[in-house]
Amino acid sequence: MSVASPHPGSRVTNSGSVVVVGSFNVDHVWTVAALPRPGETLSGQYRTGPGGKGFNQATAAARAGAPTVFVCALGEDLGGQLARALAAADGLDLREHASHEPTGTAGIYVDHDGRNSIVIGPGANADLPVDFVESQRGAIEGAHVLLAQLESPLASIEAAFEVARAAGVRTMLNPAPADARVPASLLALSDVITPNETEFCAQLERHLGERLDASTVAALDDDALHAWCRRLLPHGTVVVTLGAAGCFVSHADVALHRDARTHYRVAAAKVQPQDTTGAGDAFNGALAASWALRPEAAFADHLHYANRYAALSTERAGAAASMPHDADVRQRFG
Repeated sequence: MSVASPHPGSRVTNSGSVVVVGSFNVDHVWTVAALPRPGETLSGQYRTGPGGKGFNQATAAARAGAPTVFVCALGEDLGGQLARALAAADGLDLREHASHEPTGTAGIYVDHDGRNSIVIGPGANADLPVDFVESQRGAIEGAHVLLAQLESPLASIEAAFEVARAAGVRTMLNPAPADARVPASLLALSDVITPNETEFCAQLERHLGERLDASTVAALDDDALHAWCRRLLPHGTVVVTLGAAGCFVSHADVALHRDARTHYRVAAAKVQPQDTTGAGDAFNGALAASWALRPEAAFADHLHYANRYAALSTERAGAAASMPHDADVRQRFG
């Protein structure tokens, strides 16, 4: 894998702002006693609401207090109307490509323990053009952090990262969903990647040819996990989210982001989870916002905030709707 040089940190023009490039979905959610098995029909409670990894993360960043631009593709339908209304309500600066495809959708099953299974219908999300992303150059160059996931075309995400890297803007990649084939060139443009255990193992296999059982990641010795991270992203930072076990961070020696240690764990906050849908997105949006708003703080401080933010989101139902405001987090955890 080719590796870019460490982030130059040469120019950040608008400290405090976040640009999120990604997806918007209308979520259809069924709460059931247990997740359905093949061939099984269950009864459950139904609700609908906004989601999509991009919109969830943008909503989290905005509610965490960062001025946030959301670059996406929407259909000319009721789902698109919903996205526009919700973006306006949360003060998101919405930059949308008008697609002839329907707005994205997701079918979500949530059991009584808060676990979920999700099926995505990408629709307009798969129709975000490179040239539209490049037309948002001014917003990207003016941000402190650019954040993206993998529910949009990879070429468009990479185009955004190229603009950001040239401008000295920090880049965060959430390599989700796990079945997305992240090119080495996109990893090379990423200052920070934030996989969960399954996504981490998927990238290890694709880029290094190494197989690791996702269920064993949280129990790995810190030095061993750090070594895996260094092989995957030699130039940057890997944050592996571990659910109830918190997260593990691994920095390159040349990119500590004001931390004193190259690797360590941050414990999860104690909450009573009701619905884990969107918790990873809550973490990513809050991490980007905290990093943008307080670039002088140690990276560990941003991780502590993101862990608390994500934990609180699990006590609420829904995806984007579950994202707390900064005041809620501070009132709960101090």
